[in-house]
Amino acid sequence: MTPEELRALCLSFNAAVEEFPFGPEASVFKVLGKMFALSSLDARPLTVNLKCDPEDAIRLRREHEGAVRPGWHMNKRHWNTVSVGELPAPFVRELVEDSYDLVVAGLPRAERLRLDRA
Repeated sequence: MTPEELRALCLSFNAAVEEFPFGPEASVFKVLGKMFALSSLDARPLTVNLKCDPEDAIRLRREHEGAVRPGWHMNKRHWNTVSVGELPAPFVRELVEDSYDLVVAGLPRAERLRLDRA
């Protein structure tokens, strides 16, 4: 997966936006103000921080040692850093989608309903 494909994937979700609160090199992808992905798209190797259920985070780190690590500069219980080039693109897409879904599930009910109608 290329940086352009990762950006397009993150922006393909309902109400997703890209912001740069940490400077122009760090793309932060949010849904209704809540972050679901963070990546320096120009960095090599390409990595992305993704939100994850704590139990799944541990399992993924164990099953994909080296390619999935505790979230860099993030809450290590809830975030993983994923090396995009070391994993199959469909699996990375699934991890990004899971991160988005987890963030949406934590939104207030009224905001979730607003997303469903869009």
